[in-house]
Amino acid sequence: MRDDQSLALLVVDVQNDFCPGGALPVPNGDQVVPVLNRLASHASALGFPVYASRDWHPANSRHFAVNGGEWPVHCVPGTMGARLHADLDLPPGALLVTKDVGPDGDGYSAFEGTIAGRGSLAADLRARGVTELVIGGLATDYCVLASALDGRREGFDVVVVSDAVRAVEKTPGDSARAVAKMEAAGVRFLPSSAVFAADLFQD
Repeated sequence: MRDDQSLALLVVDVQNDFCPGGALPVPNGDQVVPVLNRLASHASALGFPVYASRDWHPANSRHFAVNGGEWPVHCVPGTMGARLHADLDLPPGALLVTKDVGPDGDGYSAFEGTIAGRGSLAADLRARGVTELVIGGLATDYCVLASALDGRREGFDVVVVSDAVRAVEKTPGDSARAVAKMEAAGVRFLPSSAVFAADLFQD
């Protein structure tokens, strides 16, 4: 049985611009919200920390096609698109990880972000004694992929919740390739039902 502070939940980029109607919608991206709400509620009730990352691109970001990058303008601070999805129900005390506040980076990984007054995500996880990170959110083939791989590089065990992620699939097969990369790095995939049934999220 794991120590009650050994595990954390990371909700990746469930923002309006990545959901239907947004500037860069992930197909069926909003379907992750109910699953993540259940995970977050259960994790919080057991005393596990919950983190939520957000893209936070300045309007002059080189990430955007209008500035020579790859993507449409999205998740610019102060816009409706940058807000977390209205139905995402994070528990009190959830920690917000803000990534890519500068113009030059892509900011795919939550490990590139910072927590106000606390520093980096990796440092905060270590300060809390976290050894295992459970991840869900958007999108499987970009920010979830980058966050999961960085989590492994930082020395954490990583579980991706398979029914709490959705993929962009910019190129057919991107999702499958992303899953293969994560599995090769030692990331485990479990459905939310198995997360609750296993010793994950158990007191």
